[in-house]
Amino acid sequence: RHTANGQAVLVVTFCTGTPPVGTPFSPFAEETHRLWQLRPEDAVDARLHEDLVAMNLLSVDSVWVGLLDAIYRYPAAYYNNDTLFGPSAADDPLLAQAAEVLAALVRRFPSATFYAPLAVGFHVDHQALCQAALALVQQGVALAFYEDAPYVLTAGALDTRMASLSPTRFIPSVVNIDASLNRKLNAVEAYASQLASLLSGPVSVRAALTEYAEGLRPEIGTYGERVWLVQP
Repeated sequence: RHTANGQAVLVVTFCTGTPPVGTPFSPFAEETHRLWQLRPEDAVDARLHEDLVAMNLLSVDSVWVGLLDAIYRYPAAYYNNDTLFGPSAADDPLLAQAAEVLAALVRRFPSATFYAPLAVGFHVDHQALCQAALALVQQGVALAFYEDAPYVLTAGALDTRMASLSPTRFIPSVVNIDASLNRKLNAVEAYASQLASLLSGPVSVRAALTEYAEGLRPEIGTYGERVWLVQP
């Protein structure tokens, strides 16, 4: 939607690092690779290729920060789905690393609007990015928080996350994405390795996200995209 209006967009993906050669993978990482249907040695490169395809479909600029995913970064703490989608480890370095990168981005692009994950579903990597972004509120940075898909499609997931963020107050904003929905869905389907483990396949992902967008109904149009703004 922004690029169609001639605005510059930079997508910053934080967890794009490759574990050092020879690093042993945890049983949970091995299980995750099987779900992705990727060889362990190829997993990160394959996912980065998917990201490039998606970014090209969206006609945006992008940058990879190069930090490690939770399953590679701290396998002792994140060793199953319960820990990956639970409280962040107290000594997880990602929060401090993300805060440093965000601070540099704010200095470079002081007038930009920053979109950060709301961390619906409680993935620890998303939680770190959300917390780092919320820390910028007092600095007057323009912030909007997006609803993490597909986790937001689970009944009650959004309400549970919002309750955990109290007493921070958020204001919903729904925009019309009728003209950009198809491009969005095409970009989602570019992440082929993720689809099997997150939902049951490309067709169901497209159908589920379309139904959700229709349920958000903007004031004008059929399909909506909702972001959340922090109330002062």
